[in-house]
Amino acid sequence: MMKLERTIYQKSHLYFVVFFLLMLAGFWLTYFTKLLDQENYRMHLHGITMIVWCALLIAQAYLIRVKKFTIHKQAGKLSYVVVPLIAFTTVDLYKYRLQELESLTVRDYLFTASVLLALLTFLIFYGLAIVYKNKPAIHARYMICTIIPMFTAVIDRIIDSYLPSLARYFPDVEGPVVQVVGLTLGDMLLVALSVWDWRSHKRINVFPVALAIHLIYHYGVLNFYRFEFWQTFSTWFFNL
Repeated sequence: MMKLERTIYQKSHLYFVVFFLLMLAGFWLTYFTKLLDQENYRMHLHGITMIVWCALLIAQAYLIRVKKFTIHKQAGKLSYVVVPLIAFTTVDLYKYRLQELESLTVRDYLFTASVLLALLTFLIFYGLAIVYKNKPAIHARYMICTIIPMFTAVIDRIIDSYLPSLARYFPDVEGPVVQVVGLTLGDMLLVALSVWDWRSHKRINVFPVALAIHLIYHYGVLNFYRFEFWQTFSTWFFNL
């Protein structure tokens, strides 16, 4: 079995490319083929920031592969702009979507958890990557983790666009909870990476931590809508 770190340094740019292609597929019918039909700038600004983030991940991973470490460090500073833009555009776009509603339903509580907890999980992984930016092995692992909270948005749309017949097999909360697929795949990937990292390097200080964070995210999306504290928070957010 190839060592995990060797795979990260030599092939992670390819895995980021695969994720980017999946993102294009997921949003192809709802966004990319309808660029001129979008309601306002919010959709474009969010789309651009996410494309830039994926491009940055691919470029940074490739720069490490070809040992362009100085350029990698300089290019990485772009993330200090891109990540806050991702946070702003995500919240701004979701808040705009909520304005179309007169009041929140149970399903809206679930979707609020899906959007905001995914963003929070992404920011935690990115923050940990920056905390450990001077420890390349840990930094690289957490940067890989940043794409995992995005699985739900991408996979949900792939299922909705190309495999809608699968919807009847998912849990129902005033409609199919398609998020369960992306959440479960994220859990499985982090379990696999945790095992691989232990077998390769006897390391348990990154992917198991990320798994614990992701499991909290998973639980929150599928359960917070039941609790009064989340309903109160969601209503507060809705009324902002």
